[in-house]
Amino acid sequence: MSESSASGRVGVHPIEHWVLHVDLDQFIAAVEVLRRPELAGVPVVVGGDGDPTKRGVVSTASYEAREYGVGSGMALRLAARKCPDAVFLPVDRDAYDEASAAVMGTLRSLEWGGRPVVVEVLGWDEAFLAAGPRPGDPEGSGRTSQLGRGRPWAGAAEELDAEATPVVEAGQGSLPPVQQEATVSLGEGPSGGPPPDPPGPLVDPVAFAEHIRSRVLEETRLHCSVGIGDNKLRAKIATEFGKPRGSFVLTAENWFEVMGVRPTTALWGIGGKTGKKLAALGIDTVNQLAASDARVLAAELGPTMGPWYHRLGRGVSDSTVSAEPWVARAHGRETTFQEDLDDWERIADEVRALTRQVKADIDKEGRPAARVGLKLRYRPFTTISRSLTLTSATNDPDELAEAAVSLLDRVEKNRPVRLLGVRLEMVPPEGGY
Repeated sequence: MSESSASGRVGVHPIEHWVLHVDLDQFIAAVEVLRRPELAGVPVVVGGDGDPTKRGVVSTASYEAREYGVGSGMALRLAARKCPDAVFLPVDRDAYDEASAAVMGTLRSLEWGGRPVVVEVLGWDEAFLAAGPRPGDPEGSGRTSQLGRGRPWAGAAEELDAEATPVVEAGQGSLPPVQQEATVSLGEGPSGGPPPDPPGPLVDPVAFAEHIRSRVLEETRLHCSVGIGDNKLRAKIATEFGKPRGSFVLTAENWFEVMGVRPTTALWGIGGKTGKKLAALGIDTVNQLAASDARVLAAELGPTMGPWYHRLGRGVSDSTVSAEPWVARAHGRETTFQEDLDDWERIADEVRALTRQVKADIDKEGRPAARVGLKLRYRPFTTISRSLTLTSATNDPDELAEAAVSLLDRVEKNRPVRLLGVRLEMVPPEGGY
Protein backbone atom coordinates (compact mmCIF):
# COMPACT_ATOMS: atom_id res chain seq x y z
CA MET A 1 0.00 0.00 0.00
CA SER A 2 1.66 3.23 -1.13
CA GLU A 3 0.92 6.70 0.21
CA SER A 4 -2.43 5.49 1.54
CA SER A 5 -5.18 7.99 2.23
CA ALA A 6 -5.13 6.79 5.83
CA SER A 7 -2.11 8.92 6.60
CA GLY A 8 -1.32 11.48 9.24
CA ARG A 9 -0.75 15.19 8.73
CA VAL A 10 2.33 15.83 6.63
CA GLY A 11 4.22 19.08 6.15
CA VAL A 12 3.02 20.52 9.47
CA HIS A 13 5.60 19.32 11.98
CA PRO A 14 9.18 20.65 11.80
CA ILE A 15 11.64 18.35 10.07
CA GLU A 16 13.21 17.18 13.35
CA HIS A 17 9.86 15.76 14.43
CA TRP A 18 9.85 13.06 11.76
CA VAL A 19 11.43 9.61 11.84
CA LEU A 20 11.73 7.37 8.78
CA HIS A 21 12.17 3.60 8.72
CA VAL A 22 13.75 2.09 5.61
CA ASP A 23 13.20 -1.62 4.99
CA LEU A 24 14.58 -3.42 1.94
CA ASP A 25 11.98 -5.53 0.15
CA GLN A 26 12.66 -9.30 0.30
CA PHE A 27 16.32 -8.37 0.80
CA ILE A 28 18.08 -11.75 0.70
CA ALA A 29 15.97 -13.05 -2.17
CA ALA A 30 16.45 -9.76 -4.03
CA VAL A 31 20.23 -10.01 -3.67
CA GLU A 32 20.14 -13.53 -5.06
CA VAL A 33 18.01 -12.45 -8.04
CA LEU A 34 20.51 -9.67 -8.81
CA ARG A 35 23.22 -12.32 -8.97
CA ARG A 36 21.02 -14.59 -11.09
CA PRO A 37 18.76 -12.38 -13.25
CA GLU A 38 17.13 -15.47 -14.77
CA LEU A 39 15.37 -15.99 -11.43
CA ALA A 40 13.33 -12.76 -11.72
CA GLY A 41 9.66 -13.62 -11.30
CA VAL A 42 10.47 -17.16 -10.13
CA PRO A 43 9.69 -18.49 -6.62
CA VAL A 44 13.01 -18.34 -4.73
CA VAL A 45 13.67 -19.78 -1.28
CA VAL A 46 16.94 -19.18 0.57
CA GLY A 47 17.92 -21.30 3.56
CA GLY A 48 20.47 -23.73 4.92
CA ASP A 49 22.73 -25.14 2.24
CA GLY A 50 19.98 -24.87 -0.36
CA ASP A 51 19.01 -28.55 -0.23
CA PRO A 52 15.29 -28.86 0.68
CA THR A 53 15.66 -32.58 1.34
CA LYS A 54 17.81 -31.76 4.36
CA ARG A 55 16.85 -30.29 7.68
CA GLY A 56 17.03 -26.52 7.78
CA VAL A 57 14.81 -23.45 7.84
CA VAL A 58 13.87 -20.76 5.35
CA SER A 59 15.88 -17.55 5.79
CA THR A 60 13.75 -15.66 3.28
CA ALA A 61 11.36 -16.29 0.42
CA SER A 62 10.63 -14.15 -2.62
CA TYR A 63 7.17 -12.66 -3.00
CA GLU A 64 6.42 -15.30 -5.63
CA ALA A 65 7.22 -18.06 -3.11
CA ARG A 66 5.23 -16.33 -0.37
CA GLU A 67 2.12 -16.64 -2.52
CA TYR A 68 2.38 -20.39 -1.91
CA GLY A 69 2.53 -19.90 1.86
CA VAL A 70 6.31 -20.13 2.22
CA GLY A 71 7.71 -17.91 4.98
CA SER A 72 10.82 -17.26 7.06
CA GLY A 73 11.48 -19.82 9.78
CA MET A 74 9.57 -22.57 7.98
CA ALA A 75 11.26 -25.95 7.57
CA LEU A 76 12.83 -26.29 4.13
CA ARG A 77 11.09 -29.61 3.60
CA LEU A 78 7.70 -28.03 4.26
CA ALA A 79 8.57 -25.15 1.93
CA ALA A 80 9.37 -27.66 -0.81
CA ARG A 81 5.99 -29.33 -0.32
CA LYS A 82 4.17 -26.00 -0.46
CA CYS A 83 6.09 -24.78 -3.51
CA PRO A 84 7.72 -27.69 -5.33
CA ASP A 85 8.71 -25.51 -8.30
CA ALA A 86 10.70 -23.07 -6.15
CA VAL A 87 14.43 -22.56 -6.67
CA PHE A 88 16.24 -23.30 -3.40
CA LEU A 89 19.52 -21.50 -2.73
CA PRO A 90 22.07 -21.64 0.11
CA VAL A 91 22.64 -18.74 2.49
CA ASP A 92 25.56 -16.53 1.45
CA ARG A 93 26.27 -14.16 4.32
CA ASP A 94 29.21 -12.45 2.64
CA ALA A 95 27.04 -11.40 -0.29
CA TYR A 96 24.38 -10.00 2.02
CA ASP A 97 26.99 -8.16 4.10
CA GLU A 98 28.31 -6.51 0.94
CA ALA A 99 24.86 -5.53 -0.34
CA SER A 100 23.81 -4.20 3.07
CA ALA A 101 26.96 -2.09 3.37
CA ALA A 102 26.20 -0.52 -0.03
CA VAL A 103 22.66 0.37 1.03
CA MET A 104 23.70 1.86 4.36
CA GLY A 105 26.43 3.85 2.66
CA THR A 106 23.84 5.27 0.28
CA LEU A 107 21.57 6.26 3.17
CA ARG A 108 24.42 7.96 5.03
CA SER A 109 25.25 10.03 1.93
CA LEU A 110 21.80 11.65 1.84
CA GLU A 111 20.81 15.11 2.97
CA TRP A 112 17.33 16.00 4.15
CA GLY A 113 16.33 19.64 3.85
CA GLY A 114 19.97 20.63 3.63
CA ARG A 115 20.93 18.57 6.68
CA PRO A 116 22.96 15.37 6.88
CA VAL A 117 20.90 12.39 7.97
CA VAL A 118 21.41 10.27 11.06
CA VAL A 119 21.25 6.54 10.24
CA GLU A 120 20.60 3.91 12.90
CA VAL A 121 21.23 0.47 11.42
CA LEU A 122 18.95 -2.30 12.71
CA GLY A 123 20.27 -5.16 10.63
CA TRP A 124 21.14 -6.23 7.11
CA ASP A 125 17.99 -4.81 5.61
CA GLU A 126 16.58 -2.01 7.75
CA ALA A 127 17.49 1.28 9.39
CA PHE A 128 15.95 4.35 11.01
CA LEU A 129 16.66 7.78 9.53
CA ALA A 130 16.30 11.26 10.98
CA ALA A 131 17.47 14.72 10.00
CA GLY A 132 20.71 15.70 11.69
CA PRO A 133 21.57 19.16 13.03
CA ARG A 134 21.56 22.10 10.66
CA PRO A 135 24.98 23.51 9.90
CA GLY A 136 25.77 26.00 12.64
CA ASP A 137 23.44 24.55 15.27
CA PRO A 138 25.43 24.36 18.53
CA GLU A 139 25.95 20.91 20.01
CA GLY A 140 23.46 20.15 22.79
CA SER A 141 21.16 23.04 21.93
CA GLY A 142 17.44 22.63 22.42
CA ARG A 143 17.06 22.33 18.67
CA THR A 144 19.54 19.47 18.38
CA SER A 145 18.52 17.61 21.53
CA GLN A 146 15.22 16.45 19.98
CA LEU A 147 16.61 15.45 16.59
CA GLY A 148 15.51 11.97 15.64
CA ARG A 149 13.16 11.68 18.59
CA GLY A 150 10.01 12.47 16.67
CA ARG A 151 7.36 14.88 17.87
CA PRO A 152 7.83 15.40 21.63
CA TRP A 153 5.89 12.65 23.45
CA ALA A 154 4.16 11.91 20.09
CA GLY A 155 0.75 11.22 21.49
CA ALA A 156 1.79 10.08 24.94
CA ALA A 157 -0.84 12.07 26.76
CA GLU A 158 -3.84 12.68 24.57
CA GLU A 159 -5.66 9.59 25.86
CA LEU A 160 -5.00 10.26 29.56
CA ASP A 161 -7.55 11.80 31.87
CA ALA A 162 -6.15 15.07 33.17
CA GLU A 163 -7.71 14.41 36.56
CA ALA A 164 -6.37 10.87 36.88
CA THR A 165 -3.54 10.03 39.20
CA PRO A 166 -0.29 10.15 37.18
CA VAL A 167 1.20 6.77 36.36
CA VAL A 168 4.97 6.47 36.52
CA GLU A 169 5.85 3.89 33.91
CA ALA A 170 8.83 1.96 35.19
CA GLY A 171 11.83 1.99 32.94
CA GLN A 172 10.29 4.52 30.58
CA GLY A 173 10.06 7.72 32.61
CA SER A 174 6.89 9.52 33.61
CA LEU A 175 4.33 10.81 31.17
CA PRO A 176 4.13 14.57 30.58
CA PRO A 177 1.03 16.34 31.84
CA VAL A 178 -1.80 16.79 29.36
CA GLN A 179 -1.35 20.55 29.23
CA GLN A 180 2.24 20.05 28.07
CA GLU A 181 1.09 17.92 25.16
CA ALA A 182 -1.36 20.62 24.18
CA THR A 183 1.41 23.19 23.83
CA VAL A 184 3.68 21.17 21.56
CA SER A 185 4.55 23.18 18.46
CA LEU A 186 3.16 21.74 15.25
CA GLY A 187 4.58 24.42 13.01
CA GLU A 188 7.12 27.20 13.40
CA GLY A 189 9.31 27.35 16.46
CA PRO A 190 8.45 29.49 19.48
CA SER A 191 8.74 33.24 19.23
CA GLY A 192 12.38 34.26 19.14
CA GLY A 193 13.55 30.71 18.37
CA PRO A 194 15.51 29.47 15.36
CA PRO A 195 13.89 30.07 11.98
CA PRO A 196 12.00 27.17 10.42
CA ASP A 197 13.58 24.98 7.77
CA PRO A 198 13.49 26.49 4.30
CA PRO A 199 10.65 25.28 2.09
CA GLY A 200 11.52 22.68 -0.49
CA PRO A 201 10.26 19.36 -1.82
CA LEU A 202 12.72 17.25 0.20
CA VAL A 203 11.70 18.80 3.50
CA ASP A 204 8.36 17.03 3.15
CA PRO A 205 8.84 13.50 4.57
CA VAL A 206 6.75 11.80 1.85
CA ALA A 207 8.83 13.45 -0.88
CA PHE A 208 12.02 12.53 0.96
CA ALA A 209 10.83 8.92 1.28
CA GLU A 210 10.41 8.81 -2.49
CA HIS A 211 13.90 10.27 -2.85
CA ILE A 212 15.30 7.54 -0.59
CA ARG A 213 13.66 4.78 -2.62
CA SER A 214 14.95 6.26 -5.87
CA ARG A 215 18.52 6.70 -4.61
CA VAL A 216 18.73 3.22 -3.09
CA LEU A 217 17.43 1.68 -6.32
CA GLU A 218 19.81 3.76 -8.43
CA GLU A 219 22.88 2.96 -6.32
CA THR A 220 22.21 -0.68 -5.39
CA ARG A 221 19.45 -1.94 -7.74
CA LEU A 222 17.47 -2.94 -4.65
CA HIS A 223 13.94 -1.83 -3.85
CA CYS A 224 12.89 -0.61 -0.41
CA SER A 225 9.83 0.61 1.46
CA VAL A 226 9.76 3.57 3.84
CA GLY A 227 7.66 4.06 6.95
CA ILE A 228 7.07 7.66 8.02
CA GLY A 229 6.18 8.39 11.63
CA ASP A 230 6.33 10.96 14.39
CA ASN A 231 8.36 8.49 16.45
CA LYS A 232 10.38 5.33 15.87
CA LEU A 233 7.61 2.93 16.83
CA ARG A 234 5.12 4.40 14.39
CA ALA A 235 7.70 4.67 11.61
CA LYS A 236 8.63 1.00 12.05
CA ILE A 237 5.03 -0.17 11.92
CA ALA A 238 4.18 2.15 9.02
CA THR A 239 6.66 0.36 6.77
CA GLU A 240 4.51 -2.77 6.67
CA PHE A 241 1.66 -0.72 5.20
CA GLY A 242 3.98 0.67 2.52
CA LYS A 243 5.29 -2.67 1.27
CA PRO A 244 6.27 -3.37 -1.37
CA ARG A 245 8.07 -0.41 -2.95
CA GLY A 246 6.00 2.28 -1.26
CA SER A 247 5.64 4.45 1.81
CA PHE A 248 3.03 5.09 4.47
CA VAL A 249 2.51 7.75 7.14
CA LEU A 250 1.52 6.76 10.68
CA THR A 251 1.23 9.45 13.37
CA ALA A 252 -0.66 10.26 16.54
CA GLU A 253 -3.43 11.67 14.36
CA ASN A 254 -4.25 8.40 12.54
CA TRP A 255 -2.84 5.84 15.01
CA PHE A 256 -6.17 4.46 16.23
CA GLU A 257 -7.80 4.72 12.82
CA VAL A 258 -5.11 2.48 11.32
CA MET A 259 -4.12 0.29 14.26
CA GLY A 260 -7.06 0.31 16.67
CA VAL A 261 -8.85 -2.89 15.58
CA ARG A 262 -5.67 -4.78 14.81
CA PRO A 263 -4.42 -7.50 17.18
CA THR A 264 -1.87 -6.59 19.81
CA THR A 265 0.67 -8.77 17.99
CA ALA A 266 0.63 -6.20 15.15
CA LEU A 267 2.67 -3.96 17.46
CA TRP A 268 6.45 -3.95 17.22
CA GLY A 269 7.58 -5.51 20.50
CA ILE A 270 4.63 -7.83 21.14
CA GLY A 271 5.01 -11.42 19.99
CA GLY A 272 2.82 -14.46 20.19
CA LYS A 273 3.57 -15.33 23.83
CA THR A 274 2.87 -11.83 25.10
CA GLY A 275 -0.21 -11.64 22.88
CA LYS A 276 -1.60 -14.74 24.64
CA LYS A 277 -0.89 -13.22 28.06
CA LEU A 278 -2.74 -10.06 27.06
CA ALA A 279 -5.62 -12.09 25.64
CA ALA A 280 -5.94 -13.86 28.99
CA LEU A 281 -6.59 -10.40 30.46
CA GLY A 282 -9.29 -9.75 27.87
CA ILE A 283 -7.01 -7.58 25.73
CA ASP A 284 -7.04 -8.62 22.09
CA THR A 285 -6.77 -5.40 20.09
CA VAL A 286 -4.63 -2.29 20.08
CA ASN A 287 -7.66 -0.23 21.13
CA GLN A 288 -8.20 -2.46 24.15
CA LEU A 289 -4.53 -2.31 25.11
CA ALA A 290 -4.53 1.49 24.88
CA ALA A 291 -7.66 1.69 27.04
CA SER A 292 -6.38 -0.80 29.62
CA ASP A 293 -5.25 0.11 33.13
CA ALA A 294 -1.46 0.39 33.26
CA ARG A 295 -1.58 -0.61 36.93
CA VAL A 296 -3.28 -3.90 36.09
CA LEU A 297 -0.72 -4.60 33.37
CA ALA A 298 2.08 -3.82 35.82
CA ALA A 299 0.64 -6.25 38.34
CA GLU A 300 0.12 -9.02 35.80
CA LEU A 301 3.08 -8.58 33.44
CA GLY A 302 5.67 -6.84 35.58
CA PRO A 303 6.30 -3.28 36.77
CA THR A 304 8.48 -2.48 33.75
CA MET A 305 7.00 -4.47 30.89
CA GLY A 306 3.32 -4.01 31.77
CA PRO A 307 3.32 -0.20 31.47
CA TRP A 308 5.61 -0.45 28.45
CA TYR A 309 3.03 -2.58 26.62
CA HIS A 310 0.44 0.02 27.59
CA ARG A 311 2.55 2.68 25.90
CA LEU A 312 2.86 0.52 22.79
CA GLY A 313 -0.92 0.39 22.59
CA ARG A 314 -0.98 4.17 22.30
CA GLY A 315 1.90 4.25 19.85
CA VAL A 316 4.20 6.00 22.30
CA SER A 317 7.97 5.97 21.92
CA ASP A 318 10.55 8.48 23.11
CA SER A 319 13.81 6.89 21.99
CA THR A 320 16.11 8.83 19.69
CA VAL A 321 17.55 7.79 16.34
CA SER A 322 21.23 7.25 17.04
CA ALA A 323 24.16 6.57 14.72
CA GLU A 324 26.10 4.92 17.54
CA PRO A 325 27.24 1.46 16.40
CA TRP A 326 25.25 -1.41 17.80
CA VAL A 327 27.13 -3.25 20.54
CA ALA A 328 26.41 -6.95 20.84
CA ARG A 329 25.33 -8.28 24.23
CA ALA A 330 25.88 -11.91 23.29
CA HIS A 331 26.83 -14.28 20.49
CA GLY A 332 25.40 -17.68 19.75
CA ARG A 333 25.51 -20.52 17.29
CA GLU A 334 23.29 -23.49 16.68
CA THR A 335 23.24 -26.53 14.46
CA THR A 336 20.48 -28.78 13.17
CA PHE A 337 21.46 -32.42 12.79
CA GLN A 338 20.39 -34.30 9.69
CA GLU A 339 19.84 -37.34 11.89
CA ASP A 340 18.55 -37.10 15.46
CA LEU A 341 21.08 -37.66 18.22
CA ASP A 342 20.33 -40.00 21.14
CA ASP A 343 23.90 -40.60 22.30
CA TRP A 344 24.32 -38.10 25.14
CA GLU A 345 28.11 -38.34 25.13
CA ARG A 346 27.98 -37.29 21.46
CA ILE A 347 25.56 -34.51 22.38
CA ALA A 348 27.97 -33.27 25.05
CA ASP A 349 30.79 -33.25 22.51
CA GLU A 350 28.66 -31.24 20.08
CA VAL A 351 27.92 -28.71 22.85
CA ARG A 352 31.64 -28.35 23.53
CA ALA A 353 32.36 -27.80 19.85
CA LEU A 354 29.63 -25.17 19.54
CA THR A 355 30.87 -23.39 22.65
CA ARG A 356 34.36 -23.10 21.23
CA GLN A 357 32.96 -21.57 18.04
CA VAL A 358 30.99 -18.99 20.02
CA LYS A 359 34.01 -18.30 22.22
CA ALA A 360 35.90 -17.30 19.06
CA ASP A 361 33.04 -14.92 18.24
CA ILE A 362 33.15 -13.15 21.60
CA ASP A 363 36.94 -12.91 21.41
CA LYS A 364 36.42 -10.53 18.47
CA GLU A 365 34.39 -8.30 20.81
CA GLY A 366 37.17 -8.26 23.40
CA ARG A 367 34.84 -9.03 26.31
CA PRO A 368 34.63 -12.25 28.36
CA ALA A 369 31.44 -14.23 28.92
CA ALA A 370 29.43 -13.77 32.09
CA ARG A 371 26.51 -16.06 31.27
CA VAL A 372 26.10 -19.30 29.31
CA GLY A 373 22.93 -20.48 27.61
CA LEU A 374 21.94 -23.79 26.01
CA LYS A 375 19.18 -24.36 23.47
CA LEU A 376 17.96 -27.86 22.75
CA ARG A 377 15.26 -29.06 20.36
CA TYR A 378 13.81 -32.53 20.71
CA ARG A 379 12.13 -34.54 17.98
CA PRO A 380 9.74 -33.58 16.53
CA PHE A 381 9.93 -29.87 17.38
CA THR A 382 9.86 -29.18 21.14
CA THR A 383 12.41 -26.53 22.11
CA ILE A 384 13.75 -25.75 25.59
CA SER A 385 16.50 -23.48 26.91
CA ARG A 386 18.62 -23.42 30.03
CA SER A 387 21.16 -20.88 31.29
CA LEU A 388 23.48 -20.09 34.16
CA THR A 389 25.48 -17.10 35.40
CA LEU A 390 29.17 -17.80 35.85
CA THR A 391 30.80 -17.12 39.22
CA SER A 392 33.32 -14.96 37.37
CA ALA A 393 33.53 -13.79 33.77
CA THR A 394 35.92 -15.75 31.58
CA ASN A 395 36.96 -16.49 28.02
CA ASP A 396 38.67 -19.76 28.91
CA PRO A 397 37.38 -22.23 26.28
CA ASP A 398 37.49 -25.29 28.54
CA GLU A 399 35.69 -23.55 31.39
CA LEU A 400 32.99 -22.22 29.09
CA ALA A 401 32.56 -25.58 27.35
CA GLU A 402 32.11 -27.44 30.63
CA ALA A 403 29.66 -24.81 31.89
CA ALA A 404 27.58 -25.34 28.76
CA VAL A 405 27.75 -29.13 29.11
CA SER A 406 26.66 -28.86 32.75
CA LEU A 407 23.35 -27.48 31.54
CA LEU A 408 22.59 -30.88 30.01
CA ASP A 409 22.06 -32.11 33.58
CA ARG A 410 18.98 -29.89 33.69
CA VAL A 411 17.22 -31.40 30.65
CA GLU A 412 15.32 -34.61 30.02
CA LYS A 413 17.35 -37.28 28.26
CA ASN A 414 14.56 -39.57 27.14
CA ARG A 415 14.06 -38.14 23.64
CA PRO A 416 16.26 -37.74 20.56
CA VAL A 417 17.75 -34.31 19.89
CA ARG A 418 17.55 -32.61 16.49
CA LEU A 419 19.09 -29.18 17.28
CA LEU A 420 21.62 -27.73 19.70
CA GLY A 421 22.56 -24.12 20.33
CA VAL A 422 24.98 -22.33 22.64
CA ARG A 423 24.85 -18.66 23.62
CA LEU A 424 27.49 -16.66 25.51
CA GLU A 425 26.42 -13.36 27.05
CA MET A 426 29.33 -10.98 27.55
CA VAL A 427 30.09 -8.49 30.30
CA PRO A 428 28.94 -4.96 29.37
CA PRO A 429 31.42 -2.69 27.61
CA GLU A 430 33.09 0.09 29.57
CA GLY A 431 30.47 2.77 30.12
CA GLY A 432 27.59 0.31 29.61
CA TYR A 433 25.34 -0.28 26.61
